[in-house]
Amino acid sequence: MTRIFSGVKPTGHLTLGNYLGAMRRWAEEDQHRADALFCVVDLHALTVEHDPARVRRLSRQAATLLLAAGLDPALCTVFVQSQVDEHLRLSYLMECTASDGEMRRMIQYKEKAAQEAARGGTVRLSLLTYPALMAADILAYGAHEVPVGEDQAQHLELTRDLAVRFNQRYGTTFVVPRATHPAVAARVMDLQDPTSKMGKSEQVRTSGIVYLLDEPEVVRKKVMRAVTDTGSEVAYDREKRPGVANLLDVLAACAGGDPERLAEEYDSYGALKGDVAAAVVETLRPLRKRHAELAADPSYVDEVLRRGAERARGLARPRVDAAFRALGLLG
Repeated sequence: MTRIFSGVKPTGHLTLGNYLGAMRRWAEEDQHRADALFCVVDLHALTVEHDPARVRRLSRQAATLLLAAGLDPALCTVFVQSQVDEHLRLSYLMECTASDGEMRRMIQYKEKAAQEAARGGTVRLSLLTYPALMAADILAYGAHEVPVGEDQAQHLELTRDLAVRFNQRYGTTFVVPRATHPAVAARVMDLQDPTSKMGKSEQVRTSGIVYLLDEPEVVRKKVMRAVTDTGSEVAYDREKRPGVANLLDVLAACAGGDPERLAEEYDSYGALKGDVAAAVVETLRPLRKRHAELAADPSYVDEVLRRGAERARGLARPRVDAAFRALGLLG
């Protein structure tokens, strides 16, 4: 049976981009067609300066939102990364398989390192090496597919390279995974800066970011104030009209349809924004309702995560143990 692994990083509140680009498909498709594991990758949140209490709070919120989005513990495995030791065990073996040059070529490392340098801060070693941990996250479970956004495609390619290299050097141990991408809204852009991804962390300005737990009126205001483009024609062109294209992508993802055909139905930006706002509010309404119900019963979420970690541990340990033996270790 096909196995899927993917995760969310608790470095900020989850956004509309997280939901449309990943979480909804996990719930509507992936958990029904495969043995799917979905993880809150909290160890990745430690690669930059952080508040421990906030990481803990956001990890719980992320897990609750995954369940609110429709992930069913009876159909898939939902767990927290740090509760399964095999991730860290295998991460070091991946560091021993990767090269320094490969790590330094990662675009996200270059960008975040530059940001830290501009602020006069220091870069943690874990920021450089975390692609090895990401590879361990995936390879520990023998995942065949990894649903990823465009920003993680380079890391997935590195994971594939490490799996092939390890298998060639030490004997076949790992499945070589492949990336999968949703057809629409794989990358939702910031409403105030449509050339940048709608990110959840390290954002100074949040007016262009729709958070999953935003109140409906807040969502409407953010969408209605979205940056559009020069001129007044509603046309789908990612290069020349990124603001309008982003709104059309969001509308297509929320209400259905093809972005280019949807553009033909509008003769003004105002009408388009109004429909996008309404579609986003309705899309998020059931998720927010279910989140409130789950947040009121934290013991249920705790039990889901406990059972999820237990199953994940059972799946990962034999393969990680085999990797240790393949390298000549006695453990």
